[in-house]
Amino acid sequence: MKALAALALILGSPAMAAPMHYADFQRLAQPPAPGPILAYGADPLQHVELWKPAGKGPFPVVLMLHGGCWQTAVARADIMHLLAADLVKRGIAVWNVEYRGVDVPGGGYPGTFADVAAAADMLGRDGPKLGLDTKHVVAIGHSAGGHLALWLAGRHNIARTSALWSAHPLPIAGVVSAGGLPDLAQAKADATEACGVDTVDRLVGPATARHWDVYADTSAVALVPLGIPQHMVVGAQDPIAPLPFSESYRKAAAARGDAVTVSRIPDSGHFELITPTTAAWQAQVGMIEAMLKP
Repeated sequence: MKALAALALILGSPAMAAPMHYADFQRLAQPPAPGPILAYGADPLQHVELWKPAGKGPFPVVLMLHGGCWQTAVARADIMHLLAADLVKRGIAVWNVEYRGVDVPGGGYPGTFADVAAAADMLGRDGPKLGLDTKHVVAIGHSAGGHLALWLAGRHNIARTSALWSAHPLPIAGVVSAGGLPDLAQAKADATEACGVDTVDRLVGPATARHWDVYADTSAVALVPLGIPQHMVVGAQDPIAPLPFSESYRKAAAARGDAVTVSRIPDSGHFELITPTTAAWQAQVGMIEAMLKP
């Protein structure tokens, strides 16, 4: 440690701070959801938390998707409560989505995707009656939720032959993917240490005669171009979704005509991205507010 400190002094810069671990993040006190809790299906996990500022509205709205390696046992919607509360203070409503992960009955393919789609379409259908402005919905997701946020924005490019095709998906005006995993084939190869060796396989399901390309309707990178602003935010010290995940997506999207920004946040890991006191979150707030403007 003394040698590292001495080297930092020689180079004229402070030693790099250790990134936040999940255990550190879990010690943060998350506020309770104010309600209402709105069901979009019969399963207890098929629900949305509505966070809304005081007043009549209509309020700009962010559709929020939590991460957790697409596994309910790893994380649920409550890990996003601090962010939701911060957005509400800024006059922004939050549609915080819970969904079935690959480790619970009904999750995986097509259930996890169908859940997220149903929650989004309920926002489009019922949002105006709840005082929400659904004309410019911005989606934000963390980690696995970053993949799902981009996937939602690409639903209009899913083939009619897919079990996930929808005639009128909710239009998404912009996406912030924080520490996201947009390319499922890449995640299967390079994120196994964090998420498990079979998680992506459980998410996309086995190849069949009808669904022979399991990534064609599930992997966000397969659905570009999205035709909307997309911001990839990456912690410089993120061991779960490091910079190459976002950079490879940016290049693939650019080849199809999409302009994707990648913001690398210094002194940040994976969980600073969902901690409202950090520079990583402040960067995302600016992106969200800009995209919510008509």
